[in-house]
Amino acid sequence: MALVTGANRHLGGTIAAFMAAEGARVACNDRDAAVAEETAAVIRARGGEALAVPGDITDEATVAAIVRRVVDTYGYVDVLVNNAGVQSKGSLLEVPLDDWQRQLSVYLTGPLLLTRAVARVLIAQGRPGSIINILSTSAHQGRPGTIAYCTAKGGQLNFTRAAAMDLAPYGIRVNAITPTALEHSVVQASAAAGGARPTFGATLTAEDFLRGIPLGRLPRTTDIAHAAVFLASDEASMITGHDLHVDGGALARYWAWVPGATRPVTLEEYRRTQARELAWGEERASDHG
Repeated sequence: MALVTGANRHLGGTIAAFMAAEGARVACNDRDAAVAEETAAVIRARGGEALAVPGDITDEATVAAIVRRVVDTYGYVDVLVNNAGVQSKGSLLEVPLDDWQRQLSVYLTGPLLLTRAVARVLIAQGRPGSIINILSTSAHQGRPGTIAYCTAKGGQLNFTRAAAMDLAPYGIRVNAITPTALEHSVVQASAAAGGARPTFGATLTAEDFLRGIPLGRLPRTTDIAHAAVFLASDEASMITGHDLHVDGGALARYWAWVPGATRPVTLEEYRRTQARELAWGEERASDHG
């Protein structure tokens, strides 16, 4: 039984849909009740079993109620995917305190509350479990103009390691997945910005993202969902405290090497030949129009 936070039609919803396709019953959380129900309804329409459990994951009483409802409905929860997120711009010199606190709360306090609540249920029931935290390459690098996001994601990385050690005696594994900028977000943001993608203090175009990926393709929600299914499975039973990079080699490359510099590609060419417009992990008919 899997509980997935931030379960919108893109990343969280795709992870939830992939878990359901493997036979898991899924609880879909989002702060927006309509978003959580939409994803749950899609999963049910595909023959899966899903429950919408909306609510603010940074509120302890709300988290307790979410986990209690899941356990009351399904009897247990043995997979948790901490995917919920919020991101707003702001450099060290500019970030409003409210933005700083909100991002730290969503990326650190929320996973703490959820992981602790789920772990207590697992320990009481004597069950093993799998906790998966969705990170970002910003957890590993100093990205200009995103001081709160980088700090929060960096904290999430070491939260993963520390939680893995605390929960290892109970057979509960804690791992992370690090994607980089996802294909749909780059394509959509670039379209909205007329081809340029200003990002929080540094102007980066979609082509800049493409040139930095050694594999030549941005990760899709399906790539992350496959990794999440693996980490939740018995095949990963000896993996804990690990951060799985699903980033096309972005973090592994030497910093001065720009792999796409010798094979430049425009966003329009990429969109036409490679990009996939995915909803809950499924291509739509309009993708190649």
